[in-house]
Amino acid sequence: MVLLSVSCCLALAAKVLARDTFDPLAYVDPLIGASNGGNVFPGASLPYGMAKAVADTNSGSRQGGFTMDGSNVTGFSVMHDSGTGGQPSLGNFALFAYTNCPGGDINRCIFPKRARAAFGRFSNSSVSAKPGTFAITLDSGIRVEMTTTHHTSLFSFAFPSVGPDDEPAQPLILQDLTDLADSRQDNATVTVDSSTGRITGSARFFPSFGTGSFVLHFCTDFAGGADIVDSGIFVNSRASTEVHNLTISRSINGYPLPGGAFVRFNSAAEPILVRTATSFISAERACEHAETEIPDFDFTAVSEAATDAWRAKMSPIKVSTNKVNGSMLINFYSGIYRTMVNPQNYTGENPLWSSSEPYFDSFYCIWDQFRSQLPLLTITDPVAVTDMVRSLIDTYRHLGWLPDCRMSLNKGYTQGGSNADVVLADAYVKGLKGGINWDDGYAAVVKDAEVEPYDWCCEGRGGLDSWKALGYIPVQDFDYKGFGTMTRSISRTLEYAYNDFCIAQMASKLGKTIDKEKYIESSGNWQNLFKKDQESVWWNGSDTGFVGFFQPRYLNETWGFQDPLNCSNLDAYSVCSLQNTGRETFESSIWEYGFFVPHDQATLITLYGGPSAFTARLDYLHDRSITYIGNEPSFLTVFQYHYAGRPALSALRSHAYIPSSFSPTPAGLPGNDDSGAMGSFVAFAMMGLFPNPGQDVYLITPPYFEHVNIRHPLTGKTARVVNVHFDPSYRDVYIQSATLDGEVYTRNWIDHSFFTEGKELVLTLGRNESAWGTRVEDLPPSLGQYEGFERGNGSFKRAAAARLWRRESGKAGFAMLGDKFGT
Repeated sequence: MVLLSVSCCLALAAKVLARDTFDPLAYVDPLIGASNGGNVFPGASLPYGMAKAVADTNSGSRQGGFTMDGSNVTGFSVMHDSGTGGQPSLGNFALFAYTNCPGGDINRCIFPKRARAAFGRFSNSSVSAKPGTFAITLDSGIRVEMTTTHHTSLFSFAFPSVGPDDEPAQPLILQDLTDLADSRQDNATVTVDSSTGRITGSARFFPSFGTGSFVLHFCTDFAGGADIVDSGIFVNSRASTEVHNLTISRSINGYPLPGGAFVRFNSAAEPILVRTATSFISAERACEHAETEIPDFDFTAVSEAATDAWRAKMSPIKVSTNKVNGSMLINFYSGIYRTMVNPQNYTGENPLWSSSEPYFDSFYCIWDQFRSQLPLLTITDPVAVTDMVRSLIDTYRHLGWLPDCRMSLNKGYTQGGSNADVVLADAYVKGLKGGINWDDGYAAVVKDAEVEPYDWCCEGRGGLDSWKALGYIPVQDFDYKGFGTMTRSISRTLEYAYNDFCIAQMASKLGKTIDKEKYIESSGNWQNLFKKDQESVWWNGSDTGFVGFFQPRYLNETWGFQDPLNCSNLDAYSVCSLQNTGRETFESSIWEYGFFVPHDQATLITLYGGPSAFTARLDYLHDRSITYIGNEPSFLTVFQYHYAGRPALSALRSHAYIPSSFSPTPAGLPGNDDSGAMGSFVAFAMMGLFPNPGQDVYLITPPYFEHVNIRHPLTGKTARVVNVHFDPSYRDVYIQSATLDGEVYTRNWIDHSFFTEGKELVLTLGRNESAWGTRVEDLPPSLGQYEGFERGNGSFKRAAAARLWRRESGKAGFAMLGDKFGT
């Protein structure tokens, strides 16, 4: 009986294994974006982990630490952000190693970071990376592997038996008080215990895209088969085994004076294990993290646990591998993977205030993340997004404002609107709860709309007096209540309008009717900057052929002028970021911002001359490379054909960018990943359900796979999208018909219940554009009323049934579908 029972159990286990052999991690390549300005963090980490270990290079594009662009390794550090622009972020307390110091003389080892880079040459073929681990072999023969727990990194240094001078190995491992951006300030400290080799210390650094500073502490221990020979500290290019404590100045020459500690060992027979943890609280807390999380230096166990954690997070989405090129699978799953590197969970590591709420950091920046990254996580990891939302609201409670960008415990710069409002609205309309205090959340977004902070560089909104009096942000505004970079009047106006619409949705569901009507009205302020007779002419004098563009306006309501092509992908001369000389659009042209009315596409289509003219303008934006798919404002424009009744063109445009601009190679990203924003664009586009963020709307295009299964982590139900007549050459990308749970489905969009209730969407594909999803009643919801849809452009004249879209709200033009938009 026992044998029979065991046999039965083994057979059952074999069936389960056969059923569950799909491993998403087999298709994840963390090195995508490790060159060509992708700026990804490709190293070892847990999902949202604080510890992030990787080799750092001296590349000019080292924002994520490691690059594969021919630059040399300068060290191995334990904290990073991923995909950012601007100054390099974190990269604190780097380790570096030598097989020996020539002649045994400690001062013949090279300590300063810039100089030791000469010993950090490596071949790209020596690099390996997978979720939870990273490894590299330097040309010196030193092999470094690394893995992490949540706060602690574990390194394995394997050395050659002899050094470059053929002397027996006597390995030295140093740790310095630097970071990637060389931002260390005065009074950094380090101590090395002469008996155990434990190195502890702290230093003050600057965040990479914000104000203020932060203090970080660390604790490093060693284990392995080698004994400690000696230890000490170094300052600049000299070291001592007699001194074991150091407090160091930044120096007077604008570059932090090199300084740190080292430990030297008697043998290289076995790898030397290095465990290092960080804390924003204290070095003692860092040591506690290390000892609790990795008590026995078991590299294999830590690595396997990290891999398992990633596998669990990646498991909700399973696609068919049948007929699909492997590169497509790698593109897809690597994109999902990168969305879970940042933001980072620093719960318990926030010294700024005491709270029982979660604390997340590295919102870098919400202007980038709200469009597709956080909406994707709402599907794949709603528990994490719930904690992020709670963290954002708790930040408001303690600092007075929702952050728009935040890193390293500091306020980051606001790029456009108060786009945490969009994040909260997106979570709210999709039903996230889990301990979120939505009353406080609503108070936070209303404060963004009603109260101007003194310094709106980094929170809230500026120019609110003009916003309320004029209905737009003027160029050269008179604003004496708060201060920030006086640019971006057009993009801020458009973003503030959408922020207000998001507040209106929350107000409606909370039963705040007066607020709802108020913010619906101000959400239409974008129209006040539309100049219907504005032309757009190329720099050679040729006409684009399109009329009607947003333009800046002054306080006296007269028009200013900005060339609609300024700040486009083709403009190499304009300043379009946060500089005082910047334009009135941020990182994007008027041509591109001309489509940023996510809540009222119907009215925008009418202003642009109807659906055919709208479609032609979208085509021109993409076909003439005015837009840049490597920047987030372009994302939704790929799919906005849906609103003009041409969903087939959204599918076609998606395939024009993937894989041509997104490929599974180190140079495979068109721009920096922005904390996983690019990854989420790829994932959503290939999944075939692209969000209009802040709304309960997903635009339907055929997935890049025969079928996609999405298991909801909270309900346990699995949503499924099936392509009938799937064509792996991607010529048949036009939906001919669809069913939802077996019933005919003609709308070109779905809502979030598709995921939570586990519905099945079956798409029948063909090679030619069809009438599916083209009727007015099949279009996504819009505040305004769809007009001008005639036969012959892929859409059909508005039917009488479209009148059902309109619901009374006390305001003309508030056109809705059912309960969408919170009516």
